[in-house]
Amino acid sequence: MKILHLDTNHPLLINQLNDLGFTNDEDYTSSKEKIDAKIHLYDGFILRSRFSIDKNFIDKATNLKFIGRVGAGLENIDCDYAASKNIELIAAPEGNRNAVGEHTLGMLLSLFNKLNKADKEVRTGRWLREENRGIELDGKTVGLIGYGNMGKSFAKKLQGFDVTILCYDIKPEVSDRNCQQVSLAELQEKADVLSLHTPQTELTKNMVNSSFMNGFKKNFWLINTARGSAVVTNDLVDALKSGKILGAGLDVLEYEKSSFENLFSDDKMPIAFQYLIQAENILLSPHVAGWTVESHQKLAQTIVDKIKLKFC
Repeated sequence: MKILHLDTNHPLLINQLNDLGFTNDEDYTSSKEKIDAKIHLYDGFILRSRFSIDKNFIDKATNLKFIGRVGAGLENIDCDYAASKNIELIAAPEGNRNAVGEHTLGMLLSLFNKLNKADKEVRTGRWLREENRGIELDGKTVGLIGYGNMGKSFAKKLQGFDVTILCYDIKPEVSDRNCQQVSLAELQEKADVLSLHTPQTELTKNMVNSSFMNGFKKNFWLINTARGSAVVTNDLVDALKSGKILGAGLDVLEYEKSSFENLFSDDKMPIAFQYLIQAENILLSPHVAGWTVESHQKLAQTIVDKIKLKFC
């Protein structure tokens, strides 16, 4: 079988596939049109997020048996159409779930203890103790929306704390010893912290809007290590100003794209984003929750293992 690699990944991915007898070609620079012209030569291809895999692309991949995505989600692939062509879809959420769980916990504790703010102040000669008095996680109720690989990882990390952990998921009976599944209404009634662990779907796009946030009984903290499209930034800023949102840790943004840096041009930065980058109760990171040294290797290994299981 011939495999085309469209993004760079950990070297073990190609090395182990070579050892299994696959032929591996690499093309990390050609346009999508050029890839279109030769994709019919391959039995499989592996990518991260270089470009979307649509119906037209799949139709040209006439020998395709599988698509491997070195990551958790498959939103850049027309999954239904691929499945109708009996193409195996292989993702690797197991590979970076631990990293996401740790990053989520790190963001939450940093917000509670104002670590980002305090660090900046000390570096400029300000020693403000009372202004940086933190709060403790113990005694809080943490609500998770989405209880798959990432949500379960975060719930596991919380086991060392005296917290109540609730989750809402569209799948039934996902409760385990680490988390109790509840209705969305119950989660909104009880949560002090909301952490998002959802894929990007039509159901989750713009899910966290004004109506959704105002449905919470308490003022609460928000953590998003899932997808930027889930949160309406304008509405988030309104909730931050009103105090409904006490603070937010955002590893992902709705503005995310390859030209993110262009937002910092004078005439391109959205007003809502201007607020976020200046707010002291906001913690931002560049979509790296699942992007650790260890997950780099684990993601690649997961793809190899799944290809081996299906095609060897």
